[in-house]
Amino acid sequence: MSDFENCGGNCASCGEDCGAGGATITLTLDNDETIECSILTVYEAAGNSYIALLPLNEQGVNEDGEVFIYRFHEENGVPVLENIEDDEEYEAASDGFDEWLDSMEYDELVPAEEEE
Repeated sequence: MSDFENCGGNCASCGEDCGAGGATITLTLDNDETIECSILTVYEAAGNSYIALLPLNEQGVNEDGEVFIYRFHEENGVPVLENIEDDEEYEAASDGFDEWLDSMEYDELVPAEEEE
């Protein structure tokens, strides 16, 4: 994993709208293939941090809606992504991502000023 730009995964700290393609990361897969991904979010689930990535084609577009989810942490200020090997952990991470998606849909339906 490399080229995390200057993003620590917390879009609030840099002001980027990661969901709109602001921050990206280049993943290097086991077969040395590289994939550019838009950072959707970094979130907490089941006591761990995870990062959700949207793979992009050469034109910067996601073609199939597929999302990659990795365990996320920092070592000495450097972002580290790890594969999720355990089915139960993956289920918890997926549920956490679904909750994030639900909250994003709610935010789109009900603007912040209407919540008060």
